[in-house]
Amino acid sequence: MSNIQVLIVEDDMKISEINRRFTEKVEGFEVCGVASSIDEAKEVIDILEPDLLLLDVYFPDGDGIDFLWYIRQHYRDVDVILITAAKEVDRVEAAIRGGVFDFLIKPIIFKRLQQTLEKYREYRNNLQTMKEVNQHQVDRLLHRMKEEEVSESVVPKGIDPLTLKKVQQHLLRFSDGVTAEELGQYVGVSRTTARRYLEYLVSTGAVRADLTYGSVGRPERRYISLQFKGS
Repeated sequence: MSNIQVLIVEDDMKISEINRRFTEKVEGFEVCGVASSIDEAKEVIDILEPDLLLLDVYFPDGDGIDFLWYIRQHYRDVDVILITAAKEVDRVEAAIRGGVFDFLIKPIIFKRLQQTLEKYREYRNNLQTMKEVNQHQVDRLLHRMKEEEVSESVVPKGIDPLTLKKVQQHLLRFSDGVTAEELGQYVGVSRTTARRYLEYLVSTGAVRADLTYGSVGRPERRYISLQFKGS
């Protein structure tokens, strides 16, 4: 999979260089260009075709929020993360209404930017692999929650979040899949209970169930976590 292309739009060259170095320390990201003004950004965006903008708000030749809306109008496939010293509530509100992926306040901390970029990478990967979505997946996309956070917030009756987390952790041991009976032995629950949790994970889109045939020719369901690459 190709790297996510990032355009930095920042008028302070020292800060833009910091942002560039921080961004390229995160796996899967590549800075394709730096623009020091809004006019320059408008000129290069067609040429560079970035996936993501790291955008400031204050520029001598314009306002970053206005440029955000320009992006929304003309480049709907480009996402935006604001990195700015602006702290006014109305700016934050305008940024949220403009659909920014995140809003980071200067001075930027690498770990915070890294967390945001990693969530953005996961968000893009999920969108590219999904054909249809269920509520669980929509929750993850819109709220950008981790798998376990969504699981704990929307689990139905009969599904214990702690047991569910244990099932998910044990599933990662089996790259080739596992039956309900096998997983039940590892987790310490009955085959029926293990199957209930596995079928719930199938319904959320986190697990795939394949029908295979055992040594006596009887079909059985093998469950594979979709966290494995290529699954």
